[in-house]
Amino acid sequence: MEAGGCRYQFRIALLGDAAVGKTSLLWRYVAGAPGIPEPEPELESVPTVGVEFYSRTLQLRAGPRVKLQLWDTAGQERFRCITRSFYRNVVGVLLVFDVTNRKSFEHIRDWHQEVMATQGPDKAIFLLVGHKSDLQSTRCVSAQEAEELAASLGMAFMETSAKNNCNVDLAFNTLTDAIQQALQQGDIKLEEDWGGVRLIQNTQISRPPSRTQHPGPCKC
Repeated sequence: MEAGGCRYQFRIALLGDAAVGKTSLLWRYVAGAPGIPEPEPELESVPTVGVEFYSRTLQLRAGPRVKLQLWDTAGQERFRCITRSFYRNVVGVLLVFDVTNRKSFEHIRDWHQEVMATQGPDKAIFLLVGHKSDLQSTRCVSAQEAEELAASLGMAFMETSAKNNCNVDLAFNTLTDAIQQALQQGDIKLEEDWGGVRLIQNTQISRPPSRTQHPGPCKC
């Protein structure tokens, strides 16, 4: 199905250690609604090679329809030189850790610093995501710890579960709304040599499945 009227394209990256569930989050979000089968477990165990991207259109709650270009980055060290080259051209970042993997949480500051080192005058907007919140019996990172880290880095925090489709849409949509607000307030500006935000009004693009509205965070 074709749909026009998208005013902007926002480039958003998911960053974090390997196997924290970045690909599952993206697939769940792009698939759209509850009832869509979760990604096959074996696919999550095959690490992303370099960088892949997906797209989805979104009608903002207080703004225009936008196209999201969603970048899935590999978390392994051997791909870091590849993924670093993309950092400058993103406007939003989901920093993802696994609530059952403490090292992935401890590495969040490193991921944040890597992105900040590449930023120009317009800084990317971040959201900290604690993934696999359905695994409560094996979690080793508390929500309080994550909230404190997020506050120290100047970002919001949210827990998600691709398996249960808990807060997945809300995480992406919260970040997108924050980008739009920063754009409206002039904190983010369009620049010809920057790919984070592009003006694409009147461009016809493919429309993925519509999203389901969430009234607020679910209790994963």
